[in-house]
Amino acid sequence: MVSIMTKIRPELSNLSNGAKRGAKPPVGLPPQPGQIVCGTIDMRIDSQGRWHYQGSQINRLEMVKLFSSVLRRDDDGDYWLITPAEMCKIEVEDAPFQAVELRRHSQGHDQDIHFRINIGDLVSLDDTHPLRVEIDEKTNEPSPYIALDNGLEAKLTRSVFYELVDLGNSENVDGRQFFGIWSKGLFFPIGATPYSGF
Repeated sequence: MVSIMTKIRPELSNLSNGAKRGAKPPVGLPPQPGQIVCGTIDMRIDSQGRWHYQGSQINRLEMVKLFSSVLRRDDDGDYWLITPAEMCKIEVEDAPFQAVELRRHSQGHDQDIHFRINIGDLVSLDDTHPLRVEIDEKTNEPSPYIALDNGLEAKLTRSVFYELVDLGNSENVDGRQFFGIWSKGLFFPIGATPYSGF
């Protein structure tokens, strides 16, 4: 079997065989000299944050973490695996990662909220990693996300979001009442008060 990774980064040339060369580059991420832009390769991250290649799930966490290290999102919202040699576009159904655990230090306005991502990393809810909650207009169902680096996001699992809501409270923001959460000395709105996201 041909290896699809090296010790330091994925070997994308083994994944991109048959993909169109010279495709449109990622918006806002111009290719470097000698870097090949491929079309979409047969890799997908499903709505649960699971990675698939040619229809089969990638179960090795080491491999998923390796691919994750070169994943970027361009200014059009498309997702790319980018190494010094190649840029390959992949499909992402929702967010590429999931926040699967909440950790809290201290409480009230002084608390720090951290999330463990499904690849093991910890991210702090702060000014560079804010919370975003999308509300479905038809079902009123919330979809909460935390920003990561490189334009990426992790979607909070339902149980983690329930836990976050349990820690929330109402605050006056610019004359309006919002329900939200404090972390790193900042207030992150979840919804208008009274909150009815469930």
